[in-house]
Amino acid sequence: MEGAEATSLLGARGLGQLAQFKTYRRRWFLLAVVCLLNCSNAMLWLTFAPVADKTAAYFHISLEMVNWLSIVYLLISIPFGLVATWVLDSVGLRCAVILSAWLNMTGSIIRIFSVLKFLSLGSQNYWYLFIGQCLCALAQPLVIFSPTKLAALWFPDHQRATANTIASMSNPLGILIANVLSPALVPEGKHIPLMLGVYAIPTVTACALATVGIHEKVPPTPPSASATNSTSQPFLTGLKMLLRNKPYLILAVCFGGGIGMFTCFSALLEQILCEKEYSNEFAGLNGALFTVCGLLGAFLLGLYVDRTRKFIESTKICFCLSALASIMFAVTSRFRHQAVMLAITSSLFGLFGFANYPVAMELAVECSYPVGEGTSTGLIFVASQIEGVILMILLQALTVHVSEDTSSTCALDQDGALDWTNSVLVLAGLCSAVACFYVIFFHTDYKRLHAETNSDDLVKAEDAATADTPEA
Repeated sequence: MEGAEATSLLGARGLGQLAQFKTYRRRWFLLAVVCLLNCSNAMLWLTFAPVADKTAAYFHISLEMVNWLSIVYLLISIPFGLVATWVLDSVGLRCAVILSAWLNMTGSIIRIFSVLKFLSLGSQNYWYLFIGQCLCALAQPLVIFSPTKLAALWFPDHQRATANTIASMSNPLGILIANVLSPALVPEGKHIPLMLGVYAIPTVTACALATVGIHEKVPPTPPSASATNSTSQPFLTGLKMLLRNKPYLILAVCFGGGIGMFTCFSALLEQILCEKEYSNEFAGLNGALFTVCGLLGAFLLGLYVDRTRKFIESTKICFCLSALASIMFAVTSRFRHQAVMLAITSSLFGLFGFANYPVAMELAVECSYPVGEGTSTGLIFVASQIEGVILMILLQALTVHVSEDTSSTCALDQDGALDWTNSVLVLAGLCSAVACFYVIFFHTDYKRLHAETNSDDLVKAEDAATADTPEA
């Protein structure tokens, strides 16, 4: 077939004919589109967090209203996350990717309306931002659930974890870009229109590539045995199976909480640090180190797991190390003039925490097989958003106003700065508690790998039987 790699990955006999598993070069184009979508969506999510104070001043709104531009992602993706799992497992990957691309682009364009004079709503321009963020939030579950589905449908078993890692880690890459780019583009509030325009460019590019370049929801010939069963369970049946799967529920609660904590860390980092005299640029640097080290850790761990299949051991070790890093950050961030230690702790937190994400998504598929990949990863994401909303509200509620602190670098016109000491200590405590719970209670079999091994053994047995049978 056109585009198929020259060699087949596996031969299997069925109904007297030889069925081949094949891979297609265009899988890398699909991976690139999903990566660009994931990256651009994350950039839109955290556009304002690194420059929250300047955004509040420019639009004449409170800091809490700026935070809602991030929180709305969490709220909307909770109900729409279930819809997204159905779309991926029932309608198909192609529809999910194209729909998310259009939602992403439309949301980014509507955000620009807030700075256009001929569309100005005066003091209500904030609602353009909010509506745009809502549309981008609708795209997020479709984008984030796609990597495991793409890896299962288009990639052979020895490339699945790597492909999933590349696609999944493009989301924190977008967080990295936002942490670095937003402060660079907005040294003053008057530059916010430029920032909104720049952030729309990758969304338009991704939408064009997805709409024009993606033509199939599945490859003509599957790349592996498990790919033939990728949508074998109906959505509701799969959901019921997951809710009765104890290892999966433990994984969903623990890693959902972990993702929620990382969401809060990314969204609130600038506000946590500015009260201790650290600049927006330094907060952006910490966010960048957090993400770059996470990308490195995820890439290396993905390669390791692809070769060793040690999903459980890897995730447990990384979870514990990320909990230790969170404690280091909670303590260090409460002191001034600790830039080097903050950079180191942020790097370690990202290195071990982000490394877990793609492996945990693969582990979710392994322990829930034959439930569809969209459903198994989607439920974890919905859990993470619920826990993220609760954490975001809790952490903000634990802050204390410090109205007379003249050393703060937070650019607030009223109410003064916020002391986040209680919040970061609670965050570190929760991270440690969840890590301990996961290490003690999570155990599972690798059901997908076992199914593929049994399929390979059956093929070999049938081939041997055929070879031993004398011709008539």
